[in-house]
Formats: sequence, structure tokens, C-alpha cells
Amino acid sequence: MAAAAEMLGITERTFRRWSTRYAAEGAERGAARRLGQASARAVPVDEVVQMVTLYESRSTGWTVQHFHERWQHAHGGTRAYTWTKKKLQAAGQVVRTTRRGTHRKRRPRTPVPGMMRHQDGSPHEWGPGCQWELMVTLDAATRTMDSAFFVEEEGTMSSVQGLRDVIETQGLFSSLSPDRGTHEEEAGGKMNKSRLTQRPRAVQQRGITRIPAYSPEARGRSERVVRTVHDRVPQELALAGITDMAAANRSLAERFLPAYTRRVAVPAPESGTAFVPWLGTNRAALLCVHEKRGVANANTVRSQGRSL
Repeated sequence: MAAAAEMLGITERTFRRWSTRYAAEGAERGAARRLGQASARAVPVDEVVQMVTLYESRSTGWTVQHFHERWQHAHGGTRAYTWTKKKLQAAGQVVRTTRRGTHRKRRPRTPVPGMMRHQDGSPHEWGPGCQWELMVTLDAATRTMDSAFFVEEEGTMSSVQGLRDVIETQGLFSSLSPDRGTHEEEAGGKMNKSRLTQRPRAVQQRGITRIPAYSPEARGRSERVVRTVHDRVPQELALAGITDMAAANRSLAERFLPAYTRRVAVPAPESGTAFVPWLGTNRAALLCVHEKRGVANANTVRSQGRSL
């Protein structure tokens, strides 16, 4: 029996048990007793059909991760992400993707919150005829999205609003890594430190170091966050039937940002914070536009078509 068990790749104890069953019940009843029987752990067919039908009817085009989270939360799904993905792939609802190449080594995150903020403007068709721009400001240590809102077009004031949201709620941070938008002078080229535009000048006056990024690789984390937003927010807005910018901004603040923080945000590598409290009370003076004007002979100044 020991030699036979070794040839079959099983233990001697298992072989003895099989031999005893064969002697007592014969060849037919001594075979595996579960052959032809459904597994007790098999998922009911009705549950599989319900999940696939829900995806096909209401969530076509969603990523599997996004659908799985919504299915778990809103429809009482209890299955794992891998099970959901395989069933959708088997039903032809999701295409199998090719294996990605080896990922390059990632840059370490900043140790504590408040050391660096990323800011990015992302134009996209968030809904039928809704060609808006999303302004995102997030922390480099925790991936927390502190400010996100839609605007018609990225500009100086939309960027300033995102920075104000962070400073007023948490305090002054150490450095800012923005995208080089077309509304700034250095767009498409190196930053001119001797001739700053409005946003660089405003953050510099508050003691914030500006670190320009000249390649997508330098802004990998914010680019991945924006890609996640592109995958999820249009589907969420379509599901809620939102086509108005004001309603879309309320949905971002009340629904998407809390869910994003629970799902994507991570603890900082170290304890502590680099935020410095802002003690001012004048919101308008926190980050504002400065313009130079010459005084005319009549002791007047021209601004926005008016003589003051």
C-alpha cells in the first residue's frame, strides 16, 4: 500500500481508506462519492444571471472595479472582485485585457500630509454636451482629494479656488506641483522665474514652493487619479441623470469625494503634518490677482474699462 500510494501521489492513509471502502462497497460505490453532484460552495445560477443582467442593463462600459463596488454597496453583492470579473468576462460583457509590461519603479510618497500638493485641470465630456473641465487638488502623501469641482474652462481663478479650499480647511502647505496649463506663460516651455504669472506669484507670496512638472512621469500619481475620475464620474453622473454643472459639483462634494477617500486614500508613511495654520480672516486677500496700473495726469487709474 505504501508503494501504491507513492505511485499515485497520495498518502498511505488515503490509500488505505480507499482500499477499505472498495472492499466494503465494491468498485461502483467505492468511487468518488461527489461525482455528478453540485458543489456546496457553487454560486446559485440566479445570482450570476442577476449580476450579469444588472451590468448589461445599467452599467455597460463601467470598469469591473467600479461596478463591483457599486454592486456590493447598493445591491447587496457578497462576491469577490475576481469572481465578478471572471463571470462578466465569461458572459462577454468585459473584454480580457493583455498583460501589462513590467512597471517602472515608483517614486516614494512624501512622508507626511501637507508637504506637497498636486493640482491638475482635466477637460473631458462628462456627459452629453457637458464639455467641462475638472479641477483636482490632492495630497502627495495620502492621495486624498481635498478639492474637486467643475468649471467651464481652466484658468487662474479656478486654480486659486482649489488652493483656497485646501488652505482654509487645513492650512498652508509646503510645495505645489501644478500642471502647466495653457493659461500660464510657461505653458509648453520652462518656467520663467523672473516673470511670474498670477498663480505662481500668489503661491510664492504665501511661502509655498512651486515645483513645475515637465513630463507625465513626474506627475504619475495625479495622472492616475485623473484617469480613475475619467472612468467613474461620467458613469455616476449618467446614473443620477445629472447634466447641470451646479448639480454635478454637489454630487462631487456629497457622494464621489467621500467614496473616493474611503476607497483610494492611504495613510501617510509617517505620523505628523506639515500644514501651517493660516490665521487670516480675509478670504479675498488669501490668494488674489495683482495688476499694475499707471497713474494718469488727472490722478486717475484705468481698470477694467473704468477710470478710478
